[in-house]
Amino acid sequence: MSVITISREFGSEGDHIAHQVAQTLNYHFVDQKNIGVILGQYGYVEFDKEYATLPTFWERFDAQREKQRDVMAKMLNQVIQAIAHHGNVVILGRSGFEVLGGFADVLHVRLQAPFSVRVGRIMAQQKIPFEQAESVVKNNDKVRVAFVEEFYRIPWDAIHAFDLVINTGKISPDLATSWVIDAAKAPVTSLETNKPTTASIVVDRILAEVVSEVLKCDQVHR
Repeated sequence: MSVITISREFGSEGDHIAHQVAQTLNYHFVDQKNIGVILGQYGYVEFDKEYATLPTFWERFDAQREKQRDVMAKMLNQVIQAIAHHGNVVILGRSGFEVLGGFADVLHVRLQAPFSVRVGRIMAQQKIPFEQAESVVKNNDKVRVAFVEEFYRIPWDAIHAFDLVINTGKISPDLATSWVIDAAKAPVTSLETNKPTTASIVVDRILAEVVSEVLKCDQVHR
């Protein structure tokens, strides 16, 4: 697979696993930062701020909700599709699983863990008490659920959208990484060959150039 999308619950070790997969496969790692840079250079500089405050954002701009959501979703979709067209990428978050759901050469992975496990990890990682860690996890979950369900009208836990679902409360991050890599290396099954590949995506020339430049710069500075 030339493209891997990774959706993860906060505290599921998804960021670490995505980094390890990209490094092992020598793929570009694409996350919020890269996508924000691309969106900014392509003309939408407010996306990250609006994403981070989605529940409040939608409440404050309820009268313009449909129009604003459509603009944000359209630009984000264009960027994600352009990144996928570039190829050899691991896309972390940003609903890549939904945007690229119809392509044969994309592997969609979901990483999750029980709430209590995730809270425990955040306590250890951030060295904060239980109550604070619980609040941090709940707030992150709220923003991610709002983003997926407001933009794409699909349930956050829509398991049917994924090719591989891993519970990192039981499966270690190293083993999960190995599973994702093995799945990415597997050939596309005959049942999927009737779907288009990401090479067929039509990308605006300027956007394609921005994507190539940002990914090249990020690779150089690793």
